[in-house]
Amino acid sequence: MKEFILDTEVTPEFLDFLKHYGNLSMLPGLGEGFYKFEKTDCFSIKGFLNESSFEVRFKKEVMEFTSDFLYSMLYCYQNGKPDYTTLNRRDAALMERVKTRLHGN
Repeated sequence: MKEFILDTEVTPEFLDFLKHYGNLSMLPGLGEGFYKFEKTDCFSIKGFLNESSFEVRFKKEVMEFTSDFLYSMLYCYQNGKPDYTTLNRRDAALMERVKTRLHGN
């Protein structure tokens, strides 16, 4: 598990961006604004809306690939203007590498 501390708070717009790359759940029963994001076979993120930190759990077998992708996600969402083109390309390459590492071929 790693804690990430951002320069700014997690916004609803950032969560909308995240859900393009995995499954996002809002879990109000665990606290106001609590969310969980999961990128299957890669990592999960848990945190609170409007806070500047979140917890990430990486899948150990592919952490070397997926940690780079998480940094790319944060970089591609600068100033509320997501770069979907770049990140979609990186996402496709990542998932191919993850699939090969976890499942072969």
